[in-house]
Formats: sequence, C-alpha cells, structure tokens
Amino acid sequence: MKLSLFDYDLPRELIAQYPNRRRDQSRLMVLNRATGQISHRKFRHIVEYLRRGDALVVNNTKVFKARLIGKRATGGQVEVFLVRRLDGVSGEFWETLAQPSRRLKEGERIFFGDEYGIDLIQNLGDGRWQVSFDSVTVRKKVIAQFGHVPLPQYIAREDQPADLHRYQTVFARAEQAGAVAAPTAGFHLTRGLLSKIRSMGVIVCEVTLHVGPGTFKPITADNIEEHTVDPEFAQISQSAADTLNAVRARGGRIFAVGTTSVRTLESAPLENGEILAFSGMVDTYLRPGHRFRCVDHLITNFHLPRSSLLVLVSAFAGREQILDAYAEAIRERYRFYSYGDAMLML
Repeated sequence: MKLSLFDYDLPRELIAQYPNRRRDQSRLMVLNRATGQISHRKFRHIVEYLRRGDALVVNNTKVFKARLIGKRATGGQVEVFLVRRLDGVSGEFWETLAQPSRRLKEGERIFFGDEYGIDLIQNLGDGRWQVSFDSVTVRKKVIAQFGHVPLPQYIAREDQPADLHRYQTVFARAEQAGAVAAPTAGFHLTRGLLSKIRSMGVIVCEVTLHVGPGTFKPITADNIEEHTVDPEFAQISQSAADTLNAVRARGGRIFAVGTTSVRTLESAPLENGEILAFSGMVDTYLRPGHRFRCVDHLITNFHLPRSSLLVLVSAFAGREQILDAYAEAIRERYRFYSYGDAMLML
C-alpha cells in the first residue's frame, strides 16, 4: 500500500504541549468498528465499556531520563540519547543516539560536569554510537544529575519537573525502567480509576515492552511494506499468559491499552490457540491485512501521519474508518499525540 494513503493534515495548535490537568478528564472518542458510529466522551467513562470477566492489558514499562546533555573537551554541547544497554558485553556499554554526530570522533570523551564522563567507543552509523560509562554507579549518577525526560520532538519545549510524573503511567514499575518513550495511552488511567475497574471484576493484566526511539521512526518508503520497525524488548510473564488465557476461555474480552500492549500481545507465540509466555526482542510491524489474534478492543491516543502506529490502528479498524475518525477529531478540536486525548476502538 502507498504511504500517501496514511496521511492527514493536522493544525499545529492541536498538538498537545502539556497534559490535561487530570489524567481521566481527557476526552475519549469511541469508534464502533462494526457500525462506524462515533461518540464523544470523557476518559473516565471507559468503565461503561468494560464488563466483569474482561481483561485490561497495560504496559508496565517505566521511562527513565534517557536524554543526557554533556560537553566535548572543546566546550561544544552534545546530546546523548540512551537507547538500550548492550547485553552480552561486560561493563556499562550502551547504544545511543548522539548529536551532532558528524563532529564526534571514536575515542572521544563526553563530559558531564567536573566529575563524570562517557567514552565514544564506536560509530554505528545513522547517528548511533556505542558508548561506555565508567561504572554502573557513574551511569546512575549521570542519569540522575544530567538526564532529561525524553519528550518527543513535537513537544516544542524543554522538559519540566512535572514531566517526571506526567510523562509516566501510574502503573510503571521501577524494576522495568527501560523505556525511552512512554506508552502514552496509559497516561489517562488513574489509581482511582484502576481501582474502580478492578472492583467491577475486570482483571488488570501487566505486560512489558520497553518503548524505544524507533516508535517515532517515520516511514520513508513509498510503500509501507518496505518499512521495518526497530527491535524492542518485550515480555509476557507466565502469570500474565495464564490470566489472559483464562479470560479468553471464559468468554472475556481483551482490551489493550496502547499500541505497545498490542505489539506485545500480537508478538506472543501461540500454542493450540493459547498465549505463551515469552521474553525477548520483537520487531512486530502490524499492517492492514493482519489478523489480530489476541486483541478485541484497543485504547490508544491519536498518532502521527505517515507513521507505523497510524498503520497499526488502520490495520485494526480500517484505514478509511480511521482517517474519517481523525477528521472528526480535528473538527471537534481533540488534542493529539503523546499528551493528547484518547480513542477507544470497539
């Protein structure tokens, strides 16, 4: 399919620069995929679409302050964006994105204050570098003192103290601090709303996908089939797999919160129709024609034009129906992207 089929025009003022004052006060567009009917609600009304025995699947990854601002020996500023720790290598070696990449040199040291630094080990191409921290302790101190919340580029401001809390879900787990971008559909859920959902007999089930910078990687090929997505670490525990299989066996429905939960679920191996636990890197790219095996309903935000995430939701609900819904959202002045409003696809 042509990439141009997944385009739309968005007024810049509809790109949310700050989150809603209250998470569950965001707006919620509800799209019925079977009828095409659209209704406009508040996110707190999500409870009206859930019923006892359903499962609400959330991504419990935690965003860390992955954007580091340091200096070269010459005094020039360098941005080092931590992508992931390199496994299978002793020491604190990381894959990063570094700017201005063309000026940097292998063997160069980037300084953070007077005490700390990292070494540029290898130029991996396309702005990617392998770097080394002196130790785990140094890495933690550099992140704590010099790290910034990795807000997307379309949020045209520097991060602020409030972003430490708001560019994070309330169910993010400290031991899962591996994401450099947030699973933003989960922003709308509060602890109180989750408590109410559980009290209804709905199971809140956690999976993990450490969202990487590739989530913002634009599709540049003319045909979407030629695009690839960057690998990300995903995990479904045995407990989560057992829970989801029990829900499905009882006739319950699976509501995925966010495209990251969808990618995790749809990456899971199946055996005799049952979801199996797994842990590893996934590069699942969901396009129109994909038959969804594990997801019945999808809660998500509004996505960028010409993006793999817009392609994903088009695969779930139909391209024309999605673009019609987006046009309606623009007319109704919904707020778009990470800090924006939400959409429920039934």
